[in-house]
Amino acid sequence: MAQSGKSSTPTWHRLAQPTDRLRALWVRGNDRTRWMTCGQSWDAVAISPISLGLGALVAMRVSPRRGYPVLADHLRDQLYVLVPPGTGHVAAGIPGVRVLGDGYQLLLPASEHGSPVAHWVSPPRDVPPTLIRPDRLTHHLRALARDPQKAAVS
Repeated sequence: MAQSGKSSTPTWHRLAQPTDRLRALWVRGNDRTRWMTCGQSWDAVAISPISLGLGALVAMRVSPRRGYPVLADHLRDQLYVLVPPGTGHVAAGIPGVRVLGDGYQLLLPASEHGSPVAHWVSPPRDVPPTLIRPDRLTHHLRALARDPQKAAVS
């Protein structure tokens, strides 16, 4: 990502930051969320803190413009990255990571803006959605877990 003069915030980090306008929409409460079953169309890799997951996405050099489904729970400081069903287990055992597969549900935005606990950082654009490769995500999460300062500055 090109940088000018001052250090710019990576796109993933900017998208994950709720704007004042978005917070105002959440306060009005017009948007909805819904529980969706994991393990059928996708698994979810829950990463805490959000900055660790964002750092991994930046390190992977994947663009949010591709429509990879990634959402944030700002109250719990967790990022959820959707991966192909049955593959999330490769991320198990990494500090700060939980895998939601068969038998789990995840709260997803049912409308454009969602809520503070279900905010699309990058909404899916295709049906079926383009999903993050769990092996690449796991590789970068492990590297960042070994050097947490990289996640904070990524």
